[in-house]
Amino acid sequence: MSQLAPGPIKKIWGAIWRGWLIYHLGDERYKFMFDPPPPEEWVVLDCETTGLNIAKDQIISIGAVKIVGNKLMTSERLELLIKPDQEISAESVKIHRLRESDLANGLDPQEAAARLMKFIGSRPIVGYYLEFDVAMLHKIIWRMLGQGLPQEKIEVSAMYYDYKNQQLPINERNGNIDLRFNTMMQDLGLPLREAHDAINDAVMTGMAFIKLRQLLGK
Repeated sequence: MSQLAPGPIKKIWGAIWRGWLIYHLGDERYKFMFDPPPPEEWVVLDCETTGLNIAKDQIISIGAVKIVGNKLMTSERLELLIKPDQEISAESVKIHRLRESDLANGLDPQEAAARLMKFIGSRPIVGYYLEFDVAMLHKIIWRMLGQGLPQEKIEVSAMYYDYKNQQLPINERNGNIDLRFNTMMQDLGLPLREAHDAINDAVMTGMAFIKLRQLLGK
C-alpha cells in the first residue's frame, strides 16, 4: 500500500484541524487565523503587564510589528493600551512608565485582543520569552474563542541558543548559555532601544529574529 509523505499528511491533518476548530468556534469572524500563512511573513509580539503572575496580573500594553522577508515593517505596527480592572502598583509604573491616568482611556481587553488577532492574521508569531505573553493573552482569548491562538510560535531566545551552541566545540555543546535580552542584542551587534516599552521591545526582538535567521541559514 502506498504511503503519503510527511508533508501531505501534515497538510491533510491541518485542513481537518482547521475545519474542526471553525465548526466548534461557531464564530467565523476569526476563521482567517486558520488560513495558510502568507509566505515569508511573521508578526513580532510583545506585551507589557502589571506583573509576572499569570493568574493575577493583567496586560496593560501590546506592541506588534510585521516582518516581510528580511524587512522589519515598522510602518505596519500595532500599539495598544489596555485599561486594567485593578490598581497598578508603584513598581509596575516605575518599570513601564504607564500610570493609571495613561490607561484610563485604554481599550477593553477583548477589544484589544480582537484587534491584535486581526493584525496577526495567520502569520507565525515571534517573541522573546513568548510563552509568557501568549499565556497572558490566552486568559482573554479563551473567553472569546474557546481556545488559544492557533498560529505557529517562534521563540527568539531558542534561536539564539541554537546559534551560540553551534559555535562551541562538540564536547562543550548543550550547556548553559546566557540568554538575557541585552546580552543577545549586544552579541548580535544590534542597537538597544528603551526597554519595557511594548513596541520598542517588539522592534528589537524583530531585529534579532531577522539577524538570527541569516546566521542560522534559514
